[in-house]
Amino acid sequence: MDDIKNLETTKTNETISINPANGEVIGRTKEDNIQTLQAAVIRARIAQKEWASFSFDKRKEYLLKIRDFIVENADEISEVISKDNGKTRTDAISTEVLSSAMAINYYAKKAKIILKRKHLKAGSILTINKRSYVDRVPYGVIGIISPWNYPFAIPFHEIAMALIAGNAVLLKTATQTLEVGKIITRAVNSANLPDGLFTFLNIPGSIAGDAFIDSGIDKLFFTGSVAVGKKLTLKASEKLLPLSLELGGNDAMIVCKDADVIRAANGALWAGLSNAGQSCAGIERIYVEQEIYSDFIALLKHKLKRLRVGQDVDYNVEIGAITTKQQLETVKLHLQDAIEKGASITSCDVDETTINKGQLHPPVIIENVNDEMLTMKDETFGPLLAVEKVSSIEEAITKANNSYLGLTASVWTKDSKKGKEIASKLQAGAVMINDHLMSHGLAETPWGGFKLSGTGRTHGYLGLEGMTQPRVVINDILPGVKRNMWWYPHNKTVYDGLKGAMHFLYGKDFFTKVSGLSKLVKVFLRSFYDEKL
Repeated sequence: MDDIKNLETTKTNETISINPANGEVIGRTKEDNIQTLQAAVIRARIAQKEWASFSFDKRKEYLLKIRDFIVENADEISEVISKDNGKTRTDAISTEVLSSAMAINYYAKKAKIILKRKHLKAGSILTINKRSYVDRVPYGVIGIISPWNYPFAIPFHEIAMALIAGNAVLLKTATQTLEVGKIITRAVNSANLPDGLFTFLNIPGSIAGDAFIDSGIDKLFFTGSVAVGKKLTLKASEKLLPLSLELGGNDAMIVCKDADVIRAANGALWAGLSNAGQSCAGIERIYVEQEIYSDFIALLKHKLKRLRVGQDVDYNVEIGAITTKQQLETVKLHLQDAIEKGASITSCDVDETTINKGQLHPPVIIENVNDEMLTMKDETFGPLLAVEKVSSIEEAITKANNSYLGLTASVWTKDSKKGKEIASKLQAGAVMINDHLMSHGLAETPWGGFKLSGTGRTHGYLGLEGMTQPRVVINDILPGVKRNMWWYPHNKTVYDGLKGAMHFLYGKDFFTKVSGLSKLVKVFLRSFYDEKL
């Protein structure tokens, strides 16, 4: 069991994939090298030129074939995700397979509108003859380094956005979830895209970031830890390579005294424990107003006790495995730290035999918490729910914002107006009212965080625009013009005319405006004849 999900590369340059729920070997994948990556970039750049020439409607047809593959093979995909990552199949289909199909459908059908040419209104009457528009131009070759916690959905959103926008894609999934990478490849290849437009690579994580940045790609999307994100930022700065980074969270849930306690408790369990708590946007800290704390915590404990932990063999468990051994140790460390610092815990009853079969950890409610505990300061990324009583919403907001991370947050109240007001004060990239965690599944909503939770946005119109660069085109429509007013030769009349333009536009009184206009007209008229230097 010691090597579960460590996935050591064998002497034959293959990576072994292991089911974290039971230790079973489920696949082997040939390891790629830097030369393979560089060759893939060359092929991708050739394919991208052809792909970018296709209309949105033609690209849409290809993407909808990928969507259809996902729909038709949902059971197999869910099972592969479950075995490779350790989550339950219900988790897999709800948060990964279904959401990916919805996302592809959205981007395929909406990109044409979102990325269409945008005509700009003139900013001043002075330059009304300058008509401008902005085109969104694909970057070219997009690199994606995706994580193991949502190995299908996270990269697929970015793949779909990149492709519909006219880019080629190079994908490196986490070493721990290569079997998911293979089925992603099958899904994409089912559309018969131009050869080389999409490539899946198995490059060791220790060299992948540097290798991708040095490979000649045009933009990199990375989802992972803050530490690695910082290193990539430094490396990319040498080439001014654009980065989009999603680096995790320690997300807060605020439960107001007028909240629906049943809904809040149900939401806390699902959003905090889905995927065994291994969600960047999962609930980790819960702040509850003192008036309903007793009712909320009692219900939360009651419901927690009924959760089932184990390997998914017949859809009858809620909490699956921790994907990596390292992550399991982090969860244990955070829990032990909280206990040593005075916390009390409540856990569901799990048979030791079940726990010992794989990398499993029972879900735990932690009370009597304080700000010095690791689970309150750092991202735990596991099935721990820290709950704290607060005397007011103001205190809850202050505590929620007291973090170097700011990915998502949630507010639970029956008063929609109050919920929006609280949301406006939270330092997070996405705030949900009476829900949590599902934001990533809404293709139309931008995804990304504040503070050290990352830079840039994916998903929605911002995500689609992030797959492109803006190119502005300015056209002078005034006929007969030989020169702009400020072109050579220069003299006092030109200076006075340009100064008059400001007086005409922004003068405080009528006479100043009229005087400015007369000087402006003089210099404007010189635009229609050539004047020797």
